[in-house]
Amino acid sequence: MYNNPPKTLFVGQKLLFLPECHSTNDIAADLINTASTPEGTVVITSQQTRGRGQRGNSWHAEPGKNLTLSIILKPTFLTANQQFLLNMAVSLAIHEFLSKYLPQNLSIKWPNDIYWKSQKMGGILIENTIQGLSLTHSIVGIGLNINQKHFPEQLRAISLKLASQPFIKEDEYDLEILLSELLIVFEKFYLLLRNGKTDSLRAYYLRNLYGYGEKRFFVSDGNRFEGTITGVDSQGRLVIEKDNKLCYFLFKEIEFVF
Repeated sequence: MYNNPPKTLFVGQKLLFLPECHSTNDIAADLINTASTPEGTVVITSQQTRGRGQRGNSWHAEPGKNLTLSIILKPTFLTANQQFLLNMAVSLAIHEFLSKYLPQNLSIKWPNDIYWKSQKMGGILIENTIQGLSLTHSIVGIGLNINQKHFPEQLRAISLKLASQPFIKEDEYDLEILLSELLIVFEKFYLLLRNGKTDSLRAYYLRNLYGYGEKRFFVSDGNRFEGTITGVDSQGRLVIEKDNKLCYFLFKEIEFVF
């Protein structure tokens, strides 16, 4: 499984497959300390026993049905206050990869969850190492629901298989083929970021942002309010117009009401 390297310059050219592990991000963190680990190294597993998501949540995935991986990057061209640019590039890469199979109803829920309609299809956990003013290493953890058919109701989750069921006849997607496709698109967006195409990445991110320009309900500090998402600032804060004023929210300071 996962024996064929993707047609990329460096992302996925070194790949470590583990049938089972506690966390691909933790394994990748150990590899960073090894001088022989090149940028673009991928750690992937069929079963992650202690996967982590945003907000300290755990990531649940049925063994052998989904894509659970981590990618090691060395984005030394980014300063510490530019971390959200990497988040945007990664989110857009996954969005574009999935758009081949789901051309409609895909979006990025701030900051980086992948949604189909109003259900979660994937999550991203980026852990950065900073030295001085710049990033030295980043571990990009990705969990994508692919062939799983059953989820706990409270998770409000969906898989690529379930979302595309009316349009395809295959019993299951080939995870090895999907991984190769994902890594090719991932490298494309990472190189766009490295080449300074930040304005186009920002515009693309906003076009695909869940709820952008729509009146929605949110909860902050236990208070429910109605507002309109107007953008994301350079620090990665969600900008919401509320009562004719712009309010700025960091991650964990606001929740969407569904």
